[in-house]
Amino acid sequence: MSRQLTFGDLEYSSRKRTSKREIFLDMMDKVIPWREWVDMISPYYFKGQRGRPPRGIEIMLRMLLLQSWYDLSDETVEESIYDSYAMRKFVGINFVEEQVPDATTLLKFRHLLEDHGLTEKIFAQVKEKLEEAHLIMHGGTIVDATIIKAPSSTKNADGTRDPEMHQVKKGSEWYFGMKAHIGVDAGTGYIHSVTATPANVHDIVETHKLIRDDDEVLYGDAGYLGIEKREEIKQDQHKSRMEYRINKRPGKLRCAGNSSNIWQQWDKYIENRKSSVRSKVEHPFRIVKIIFGYSKTAYRGLKKNLARLQILFASANLYMCAKAGGFDRNLRHAQV
Repeated sequence: MSRQLTFGDLEYSSRKRTSKREIFLDMMDKVIPWREWVDMISPYYFKGQRGRPPRGIEIMLRMLLLQSWYDLSDETVEESIYDSYAMRKFVGINFVEEQVPDATTLLKFRHLLEDHGLTEKIFAQVKEKLEEAHLIMHGGTIVDATIIKAPSSTKNADGTRDPEMHQVKKGSEWYFGMKAHIGVDAGTGYIHSVTATPANVHDIVETHKLIRDDDEVLYGDAGYLGIEKREEIKQDQHKSRMEYRINKRPGKLRCAGNSSNIWQQWDKYIENRKSSVRSKVEHPFRIVKIIFGYSKTAYRGLKKNLARLQILFASANLYMCAKAGGFDRNLRHAQV
């Protein structure tokens, strides 16, 4: 997308300090495969045969990403672009020539992506690009799940809570919402699979959907104990032969009462090694929930929230890639 410098750009270029937001957006701008994403959406996009001509796909994509990364509503992201130089620069809007797409236009664009499964294709395209750059090693997967809380209030038009969300008890507290389940490459930490369920669905139920065809080892916390006994695992020729390195519960370590016992020390060592690999799965959750601020569901229904998660985890992969030097740097290393 061509960008013409304005007087505002020239004025801001004289600043002594660049904001963290602008640094982040510039970094993401460089690593996102814009052309591939635009070409992917183009066959489904509005043709503009009647009414006003549609806005450019890339502008709408950039606006949607800002909404996802900063957890903004349709109306708020429109106002934020008007208010923030960094966001306006990222979207590429020149107020002399055009205005920011309104909230309704963004809503229709987001529904277009959801209805045609394009967020899933975007997630898959990022994974494919990581494969081409030799950033995914294969052979092992780490699985985990996190609870995304949903509003429990009934003060809405329907007077009910979201029927697709459920409550679950974790520790001594109850949570109402959904779960995001992910599969992460054990070697590099990039996310290769993501699913969503109501919060009361046990982590172990979704595990078979997160295993790749060439995986030989699966890592998980104690919540995945007994995974090898599941029917969907036992009946699958490949999954039934895999090695499942699942952390034990602390109380199940051998000779737990004697810290000097050699067998307990060995158990602790093995569990520590499992945990050192499994800890990679926590980083994507940190990016999505802390950096992107997605700790509460944005919409009603699993389908819409899964589409948001697919965009967020695709962005998390791109963020980790950008922090590591980008695709080109890793391709050069692979060629050497």
